[in-house]
Amino acid sequence: MDLFEAAEARKKGGTGGGGKGGPEVLTITQLTSRIRRALEDGFPSIAVVGQISNLTVARSGHVYLTLKDENAEIGGVIWRGTAEGIPFDLEDGQEVVVRGRLAVYEKRGRYQIIIARVEPKGIGELQLAFLQLRDRLEKEGLFDPAHKKPLPFMPETIAVVTSATGAAIHDILTTILSRFPAAHVVLYPVAVQGDRAGPQIAAAVRELNEMGGVDVMIVGRGGGSLEDLWPFNEEEVARAIYESDIPVVSAVGHEVDVSISDLVADARALTPTDAGRLVVPSVEQLQERLNTSADRLGRTLTLAVRQSEARLEAAARSYGMRVPLERIRQHQQRLDEVAERLRRAWDHHAERVGNRLDHLGSALQSLSPYQVLARGYSIPTPADSNKPLRSPEEVTPGMAIRTVLDRGELDSIVQSRRDRRGPSE
Repeated sequence: MDLFEAAEARKKGGTGGGGKGGPEVLTITQLTSRIRRALEDGFPSIAVVGQISNLTVARSGHVYLTLKDENAEIGGVIWRGTAEGIPFDLEDGQEVVVRGRLAVYEKRGRYQIIIARVEPKGIGELQLAFLQLRDRLEKEGLFDPAHKKPLPFMPETIAVVTSATGAAIHDILTTILSRFPAAHVVLYPVAVQGDRAGPQIAAAVRELNEMGGVDVMIVGRGGGSLEDLWPFNEEEVARAIYESDIPVVSAVGHEVDVSISDLVADARALTPTDAGRLVVPSVEQLQERLNTSADRLGRTLTLAVRQSEARLEAAARSYGMRVPLERIRQHQQRLDEVAERLRRAWDHHAERVGNRLDHLGSALQSLSPYQVLARGYSIPTPADSNKPLRSPEEVTPGMAIRTVLDRGELDSIVQSRRDRRGPSE
C-alpha cells in the first residue's frame, strides 16, 4: 500500500493494516521510504520555474541549490556529470526553468528535485553563456583596443584556421588570390563544429605561433546557428587568440553573427570573403600606394635640391667666398699675433727660471767648504785620500798628508800630533 492508498483508507475508516482500528505503526525509515516511493512514482518527471538561491558547489563537483518563488521553496541537486554539461554559469538570483524528478533525501526526510536540465528563463542557455563569458572577458581586458595588433599591409604568409571542406576556405582563397596572386596561403584544417572544435581551434592558433613564419592568421567558418558557431564562443579559443603574437582576423558566420572570437581578435571580418579583403591589398591599392610613395619621394627630393641650392647661394654670398685671400691673410695675421704672444711668454718664463737657478746656485755656493778657504782656513786630508781629517787620532807621526789651501795644496809629513788637551806623542 502506498502513501495515497493509505490516506484513502483512513478517510474511509479503514485500519490501513494497523489492526485494532488504528493506523499501522511505522519506523521513521519505513515512513520515509514509503514517502520516497510515493513521490518518485507520482512525480517521475517535472518542470519547475524558480529563482536560484543558496547555490553551493561541493568539492565532489555536485551542485546544491534552492529554488524559490514568492511563497515557497524547494531544494535541488545537480549531479556532477550533469553540471559539467551546463554551458552557462549558475548564479544566485537567476531565474531558471529546471527539469528533472522528485526524490527524497531519506537521512533528513527532505524532498528535493534531482535536476537533469537547467534553462535560463526568457533567454536561451547558449545566449546566456555567451553574455556571461563576454562580460567576464571584457572585465579582464581581453577586448581592449590597446592590445590589438595592426595587420601587415602586404603579408608574405597567411595561415587560415578552418575546415578543409567548408565553404569558408573556398571564399577566402578565391578572394586572396584574385587580389594578390603572389600571396602564400597555408591551411591548418580543424573541426569548426561540435565538441572537438574548440580545443582544435585553440591548439591550431598556439601551434602556428610556435612554428613561426606566419605574418597574419584568419580564424573562422561560414554561417550557421548559434549552436553551430559555438566553438568560436569558447573561452579556450578566446584566450588562444588573445595570447597570439601573430595578428588574428576573426571571420565567423555572417555580418549579424558576433562571436567572442570577433571581440578578442585584432580585426573582425564580416564574412570569410571579407577576411580575404582585409589581409591582402588589391592591385588598385598597390598602385595607389606606389603612386603615393612616388609623389612623396618626388617632393622630398625636390625639397632637398632646393635646400642644397639655397645653402650654395648663401655660401657664394658669404664674405669668405667673395674675398678668400683676405680671409686667409686675416688668419695669418692672427697666427702671427698668437706666435708673438707665445714668444714673449716663453722669454718671460725662461727669465724667471734663470733667476731662480742663479739664486739656487748662490745658495749652494755659500754652503761650499771651499768658500771657507778664502777666509784663511785649510782642509787636511791623507795623501792617498780626499777624506778630511777631523782628529789627531786619525794620523800617526811620519804619515804623509795633503793640506788644501785657498790657492793650492801642501804636501807634508807629520812629525807629531796633539789635541787640545796637549801633545799625545
